[in-house]
Amino acid sequence: MTDILKKEMNLSASVLSYLFIAFGFMFFIPGYPILCGVFFVTLGIFQSFQNAREANDIVFSALLPIAKRDVVKGKFLFSCFIELCSFVLMAVAVMLRMTVFSEAAVYRDNALMNANLFALGMALLIFGLFNVIFIGGFFKTAYKFGKPFVLYIIAAFLTIGIGEALHHFPGLEMLNAFGFEHIVLQLGSFGTGALCYVIMTLFSYRRACEHFEMIDL
Repeated sequence: MTDILKKEMNLSASVLSYLFIAFGFMFFIPGYPILCGVFFVTLGIFQSFQNAREANDIVFSALLPIAKRDVVKGKFLFSCFIELCSFVLMAVAVMLRMTVFSEAAVYRDNALMNANLFALGMALLIFGLFNVIFIGGFFKTAYKFGKPFVLYIIAAFLTIGIGEALHHFPGLEMLNAFGFEHIVLQLGSFGTGALCYVIMTLFSYRRACEHFEMIDL
């Protein structure tokens, strides 16, 4: 597992995948749909898949003395590594906004989504969508990625739109809580997002392994 991840990080990855981790800090930006930062992180991962395809990396990996499912595992491990690195930055931004900056006027007057645990849960949901729609879709052919990425873009921005709109509906205002207000609801929404991420990623990985085993490279 370690060797295949090292191979992905050192040979297959685009430098943009690493640079775009910093978009996790977009959770600090007031008056901006912060979940767009999640999309930019996945855009960086997409660049690595694009580089890998142009370099015929999938065939190279399949010729290594490893099982075909390990090729899939390498892509998923790398993608999850980038996602979780950026998630750490998002979590740092959320913790600071929930504590040190909880009373800052620039955030209190923000009409868009606040950086709280609900936002982190939504971020994990979007990462899960990427793993299911894009990575899972890519491994149906191990070559074509245009259609899966377009479908992911549509799903991601629909999710972002829903996340931004929910707290404007009567009775759902607490989703946009500041600091540790409505902490039980926040923890519940975060836990739901985390559970969705794990289930969606594992499901996509297993399906991708099944599809890749049937592909004649």
